Amino acid sequence: MTRRVSAGLSRRRFVLGAASAAAIGLAGCTGSTDRPEPIALTGDKSCDQCGMIIDQHPGPSGQTYYRDNSPEDHDPPAWFCSTVCTYRHRFETSNRGWQPQVTYLTDYAIVDYSVDREGGTQVLSAHLAAENFAATDGLEVVIGSEVEGAMGPAIVPFSDTDAAEEFASTYGGEIVAAENISRELVAQQ
Repeated sequence: MTRRVSAGLSRRRFVLGAASAAAIGLAGCTGSTDRPEPIALTGDKSCDQCGMIIDQHPGPSGQTYYRDNSPEDHDPPAWFCSTVCTYRHRFETSNRGWQPQVTYLTDYAIVDYSVDREGGTQVLSAHLAAENFAATDGLEVVIGSEVEGAMGPAIVPFSDTDAAEEFASTYGGEIVAAENISRELVAQQ
């Protein structure tokens, strides 16, 4: 069974696009942005946490730029096959003094996602293009839903509260600010 969620997305995309353009324009005028941009996670990129090839797996993914550190085998950002791996890596590297500059997660409020049934599991589609990522400081996530991604239960990010509520209403789960995800919540996944 495939469930497509697209109702209201064109309006949502317009509103989010306009808001993003305004924010970028203001940041350019004030010189206040120093965030590197997200990249596409396509090709043979392997997860910096678990080693899986990112574009071979479903669900949300992530990437983190660190202030004074970078991945061992490639230029920044560190990239991840799932939001679970993204958070695990941030927690583990913080124990070594790494400080994130910005973390990006797939934003399911701006993509035309699908939830497909594979056997007895509901699996969320992946969206790996650079424009499908948003910084965690502007996201809420649904945690504890019935939907899975690359590492099992998915932590599903949204930049729009209504979209997060619609997802949680359909698939279960709790809505939490992305910046408030704790080690304990990730360990429950």
